[in-house]
Amino acid sequence: MLTALHPTEDNLSAAIGRHGIELSGPQVAGLQQYCALLWEFNAKVNLTRHTDYEKFVARDLVDTLSFGEFLQPGERILDVGTGGGVPGVPLAILRDDLDVSLCESVGKRARAVADIVARLGLAVPVFHARAEDILGPQRFQTLVLRAVARLGKLLRWFEPHWSAFDRMLVVKGPSWVEQRAEARHHGLLRHLALRKLTSYRLPGTDSESVLLEIRPKS
Repeated sequence: MLTALHPTEDNLSAAIGRHGIELSGPQVAGLQQYCALLWEFNAKVNLTRHTDYEKFVARDLVDTLSFGEFLQPGERILDVGTGGGVPGVPLAILRDDLDVSLCESVGKRARAVADIVARLGLAVPVFHARAEDILGPQRFQTLVLRAVARLGKLLRWFEPHWSAFDRMLVVKGPSWVEQRAEARHHGLLRHLALRKLTSYRLPGTDSESVLLEIRPKS
């Protein structure tokens, strides 16, 4: 069982500052509250491995800001396989101009995240379901995906559901080129356009993350 860590020698504001990220006081306070709740629930339910401020900022917040850079005001998004709520919950805290929903197929995680969202006072629906079962009755402009599955598997899952959303934004690590080649080999990108929107180095490593946009070809 993971235990919650609350390092006394550090704080969220300091970790944010080390990464050169500028946020407002209310935004930092909202993220601080989210961290506290996330780590509280993490002692009972495995929601995250990022149980200190440095990891939260370097991994979770940096990825969230990468998504946010390419989301427009009013955009309706679905965080697929949200786990502990990243990137959906931080996006809702940082961007109150977005219409954010979360989905999680594992019941205990969905219930924990729904409780976190309620205690944060966020108007963010949490669906205990697979995303494929939501699409159709619900329509979204963008699916955001992070650490869910390999690219080919994602494309197979959502192939029948493109009428229910416009595009995917997917964070991937260094293996994304290999995964793209696999998807092309199996014909999964035949009718889709894949574009790298941005890339950034994971702090403290030689690895690079990329944000990919996938949408139907015109």
